[in-house]
Amino acid sequence: MDHDKTGCEAPPEGPILCITNCGFFGSAATMNMCSKCHKDMMLKQEQAGLVASSIGNIMNGSSSSSGNEPAIATSVDVSVNSIEPKIIPAQPLVASGSEESDEAKPKDGPNRCSNCNKRVGLTGFNCRCGNLFCSVHRYSDKHNCPFDYHTAARDAIAKANPAVKVEKLDKI
Repeated sequence: MDHDKTGCEAPPEGPILCITNCGFFGSAATMNMCSKCHKDMMLKQEQAGLVASSIGNIMNGSSSSSGNEPAIATSVDVSVNSIEPKIIPAQPLVASGSEESDEAKPKDGPNRCSNCNKRVGLTGFNCRCGNLFCSVHRYSDKHNCPFDYHTAARDAIAKANPAVKVEKLDKI
């Protein structure tokens, strides 16, 4: 049976290796790349487009990012290679090392009840007043909690149920 008469194309001679030489097989739908290499390439192009649009916004002095402007691929390659990110520390360095180590390190001791100083570990109960308590002192009346539960409940109810005012009807 001849392929020219039936209108079918001849089958490919064999599998095509990925053009990035990763060792997997590619396809014509993914530009002769494997699915992973194709996905990585598309992700890089998308990031380059975002960088180009943000650089264009900075250069033009516009602060709005509408995203309607198309990105030009040739300008992306030039501008991406010329800009290097600079890392600036968020907090200034402290001169004494002891203050820095105290701030960076959380409390080393075991979790203890704020009332009886009993070791609670993972079974401690956090109260709304911000303290940690054992199972005996977890209730607000057992540790003289300063948190005002009544006011908090009133505020929650008021927030959940806003007042509804009906418009007055004109009498005929």
